Amino acid sequence: MQPTQRVVKAIRGAVCAESNTPEAIERAGRRLVEAVTRLNDLAPEDVISAIFTATPDLDAQFPAVGAREAGWGDVAILCAQEMAVPSPVRRCVRLLVHAYLPLDRPVRHAYLDEAVALRPDRAGAPDDGHAGSVPSRSSERS
Repeated sequence: MQPTQRVVKAIRGAVCAESNTPEAIERAGRRLVEAVTRLNDLAPEDVISAIFTATPDLDAQFPAVGAREAGWGDVAILCAQEMAVPSPVRRCVRLLVHAYLPLDRPVRHAYLDEAVALRPDRAGAPDDGHAGSVPSRSSERS
């Protein structure tokens, strides 16, 4: 049996922090990493790098702290402030991940809670390897 060919793919996601506190930002970063990890069946060693951005109203903590708590301790992570473009989505943490995935595995992006408004075209099941989201916390409980 031939091994599955793996290629580098980019995975996107976003979530809104409940408030501008270290705990809320860490929790948002952790939730986002856990969602991307679960949706794409990633192991930490599959992840090459991750870039987090946060809207200017989030400055109490780095979202990468939550990523480290979620098991990405050896992943190269960069945090930056998002451009101050007017948006109805506040307290938003965005993520861009570069990871090794099997060539034939579709990418599933993770837009959580209010952040789904950023990319409503990516809400729902993946169709061509470039779509997908996970339900909000209230939907996950049902």
